[in-house]
Amino acid sequence: MKFNYNFQKVVDLKGNERTQAEWMLSSALGELEAQEKSLAELMEQRNEMLFQLQAAAEQCSSMNKIRELQDYVDFLENRIVHKHQQINAAHQKVVRKQDELNEKALDEKVWLKAREKALSLFQHNMNLREQNDLDEMATVRFAMKSL
Repeated sequence: MKFNYNFQKVVDLKGNERTQAEWMLSSALGELEAQEKSLAELMEQRNEMLFQLQAAAEQCSSMNKIRELQDYVDFLENRIVHKHQQINAAHQKVVRKQDELNEKALDEKVWLKAREKALSLFQHNMNLREQNDLDEMATVRFAMKSL
């Protein structure tokens, strides 16, 4: 007799939900990594512009040129502040997705444990049935020999 778990569809669903949560976490991590890379590029641009600003000041460039460079540095600094906010939001999203994954994994584990218990009970009952059949055959043989 084959083991047939009544809630197998639920177990499969929980496994699919966990897999989907893993994908969502992976996506959130990718987004966080992209934001961090973008921040590094912005900081590199700002540092380069600060270097150009310093060089322009040392070379006695026109005030308009220096002001233009300073305005661009200010613009980059504002973008960096905004990028930090985006990174914080992306990090919070990663934490939420990790929590969701942990919850889905725990839920799946509960259902898998229930399936294991049902399988164990099924195997125990099959062993009892087999033992009863063997006992009955032994009793019949003993009765046949005594006749």
